[in-house]
Amino acid sequence: MPDAAKLVAALGLGLLAFIVSGMIMPLFEEDTNFGWFTYVNIVVGAVTGWKVIGSRAGRGLTSAVNVGLTGPIVMVFWALFVQSCNEMVRIAMKNRYDGAFEALLAIFQIGSEWAILMSTVSIWATLLIGGVITGILTEYAWRTWR
Repeated sequence: MPDAAKLVAALGLGLLAFIVSGMIMPLFEEDTNFGWFTYVNIVVGAVTGWKVIGSRAGRGLTSAVNVGLTGPIVMVFWALFVQSCNEMVRIAMKNRYDGAFEALLAIFQIGSEWAILMSTVSIWATLLIGGVITGILTEYAWRTWR
């Protein structure tokens, strides 16, 4: 059921995904074509905010902080998975894999390489602080607009 808390959570994590996507792009090579990278991450962030943070609103401030810490981690997992699948398909279209199993394993290899690449203090600090702020704002929205 849609409510204000879920909307605030979706907007909060969507904005956080936009900010962090901009922070991640300079970490890749200069000639990298990002295409829909930021837009896909915003959608993943919004859906994660709606499902993870928004659905757990109304349980108190401690829960809001805890869910605010969990939400960005879940968002990063799904964003890495979706982006890794996209990269695997791009490479597979060039016939670089010998079979389907090798292509499926490449999803996890690509995702783990990108997770290591994006693991900087500034990115994780932004994710966790932004998640806590989103969790608190979601709790406030749930209390204010029921």
